[in-house]
Amino acid sequence: MSAAEHRADRHLVALDIDGTILHEDGSVSARVQRAVSAVVAAGHELMIATGRSMDTTLPVLRQLGITPEHTVCSNGAVTIRRESGDDAEPVRYRKEFIETFDPSAVLMTIREALQGAHYAVEDRDGFYRHTEQFPSGAVGRMSEQVPFEGLLGMEATRVVVISPNHGMEDFLKIVEQMGLHRVSYAVGWTAWLDIAPDGVNKATALERLREQLDIPRERVVAVGDGRNDVEMLQWAGAHGRGVAMGQAPPDVLAACSQVTAPVVQDGLADVLESLL
Repeated sequence: MSAAEHRADRHLVALDIDGTILHEDGSVSARVQRAVSAVVAAGHELMIATGRSMDTTLPVLRQLGITPEHTVCSNGAVTIRRESGDDAEPVRYRKEFIETFDPSAVLMTIREALQGAHYAVEDRDGFYRHTEQFPSGAVGRMSEQVPFEGLLGMEATRVVVISPNHGMEDFLKIVEQMGLHRVSYAVGWTAWLDIAPDGVNKATALERLREQLDIPRERVVAVGDGRNDVEMLQWAGAHGRGVAMGQAPPDVLAACSQVTAPVVQDGLADVLESLL
């Protein structure tokens, strides 16, 4: 059965990228690649749900050789949709749904609490403005370095804060004490804070798509490994399968309904192969 022939019992399969599909070095195992292709060929609705921007997500779709109809980017603030292209670019994606917020208040709050933090703000066009240099791949190729004040008053889909001067435990305590309101946020593996518009996360975007696709909640499968996957795993696991990768931190493991093997042991392939 081809992916175009939507099977009546198809699953909605939502996959995180980093630490779920891709290894730390950006590679994907041959077994995971085969499993992704097989799930698509079987007619299931496989899509990506990532904290990455559209700009840094599209290369991963090309790497996997897939063209899902929908992809969730920027932790749910941006949903992109496939559309026909031309001979030079047969498949293109456009932004179908965008949620934004003014990050000024939260940035000022964080600046007072975190000395020496680095900031990056993504706008609705996927352009990043950042203060100090960020790790390679953390922001898209469309970016410019600006003073802190240049981040204020923007129409933002995502804010990223890195605090290189803090250990993880201290960072978690500071974030908890900040009392961030009117935003959604997730703390990463290191001293990394991902901030989205209030009430926006991967789960909210995926639920919108699930309703559009008319796929029952019982046939939802989501796989992730990071704290920005917690809501997605809880959403999927409430009626379907919310699967955490084996290397996920304890609070992510506590949010899931199932644990698979770590990414280095092809845990994602175990999940995908169970749908075939």
